[in-house]
Amino acid sequence: MFTAIKTFSQVCTHMSIAFGLAYLLTGSLALGGLAAIIEPVINVALLPMHEKAWHAIRRRHAASRLGLAALAGEKLSQTALHMGVAFGVMYWATGSMAFGGLLAVVEPICNVIVLPFHDRLWERFRFRIESRGAARLAAL
Repeated sequence: MFTAIKTFSQVCTHMSIAFGLAYLLTGSLALGGLAAIIEPVINVALLPMHEKAWHAIRRRHAASRLGLAALAGEKLSQTALHMGVAFGVMYWATGSMAFGGLLAVVEPICNVIVLPFHDRLWERFRFRIESRGAARLAAL
């Protein structure tokens, strides 16, 4: 249950970043909301296919030196996929390559900065919950 709530919170954080940046770029609540909904949905739809393809590549090269290179390639292509989706959504919404390019660069950077803080907060929360449970068991 904790993992599901944490994942939902990550999605909300990601959507908030997308909304905030799209709103700042366009000044439109509608376009900000559209970007916040469409961009994560497209990423969620494409990511399983991306992971499946890279899983096959990693499995094929696991015994060779290319295993680490395949992992690096996966992360780089995942970043490119995310940036491409962010660009495409903003370009589609505004018709501006400049706004699309800016969102494609800034949005992943914001996620990389904000989401580790999010994860640390949730880990502290989990530690508190587990500590309380252990204290209750010790009191029995």
